[in-house]
Amino acid sequence: MPALSEHRILQVHGRVQGVFYRQSTRTEAQRLGLTGYARNNPDGTVTIEAEGPAESLDKLEAWCHQGPAAARVDKVEAEAGQVQGYPTFEVRH
Repeated sequence: MPALSEHRILQVHGRVQGVFYRQSTRTEAQRLGLTGYARNNPDGTVTIEAEGPAESLDKLEAWCHQGPAAARVDKVEAEAGQVQGYPTFEVRH
């Protein structure tokens, strides 16, 4: 893992399940060169854990406020975490 990698945990609130949010997040994260995952939560939110350069994480976080066309994002909460060394970005179930 490069020393400049950071880890960010994003909690996305709104209509973000059943609207291809996780799949769209994976596409955007891969475009930005990030690794990690996106998963649905029982409370209707989506959790994203992403790793990579801070600038790319900032871009992903900004994208998460909009999401795919069918989504309605009410709020995105972000916090730093420990780098895990994810090999790819995946959609988790």
